[in-house]
Amino acid sequence: MTRVPTAAQRRVIDAADPVTGRLRGTPAQLAALVGRGLAFRHPRPPHDHFLTPAGHRLRTPEPAEAERSEAPEAGRVFAARIGGEERPEGGPARAREVHSAWQGLLELRRMTNADGAVDRPCAWERGHLVQAAALALEAAGHPPAEGDGEEGYRVRATPQPDAVAVREPDGARLRACAATLEGAGWQVGEHTEPRTRARYLLASPRRA
Repeated sequence: MTRVPTAAQRRVIDAADPVTGRLRGTPAQLAALVGRGLAFRHPRPPHDHFLTPAGHRLRTPEPAEAERSEAPEAGRVFAARIGGEERPEGGPARAREVHSAWQGLLELRRMTNADGAVDRPCAWERGHLVQAAALALEAAGHPPAEGDGEEGYRVRATPQPDAVAVREPDGARLRACAATLEGAGWQVGEHTEPRTRARYLLASPRRA
């Protein structure tokens, strides 16, 4: 799970470029933000650092969160719902969080894909497959599974290093998840579990 930044690291995040998320700070500060999943180092010279979607989310807290800055949950780091969470929060506040994170991810694609394309995943997504796929699904309005419930999607890692599995018991909803991921730049195939005969998706980030 992504750790909450320190006060000094939070100041670096708050000072990031409001559009690109470009960061300025000491090497130690930037490395710490990378380690917390809030920033990444651009692979091309001059190797600047930029906010990840989770880092972008920290820059746009809900008004209610700002007012309760002493509360334990204030400053919490955004995480897309992979399915199976117990009693996940919902409502307009969560919708705004997800929208902000998705917009941050699209900006990340624009900044880090060599041609500036936003229609296919970027390096950050290939390094965070489960979270990236779950964010695409949640941003499109697909309901995640709650706890041990049978309804809703679940995104899980697989033995394949470049693929995630998406499970959704309802066939129509499973196909809708496939369409969403394909539209978000993922290669998707539908498969059958040999033992249970349940259908599921294997999704990998498209590179071209």
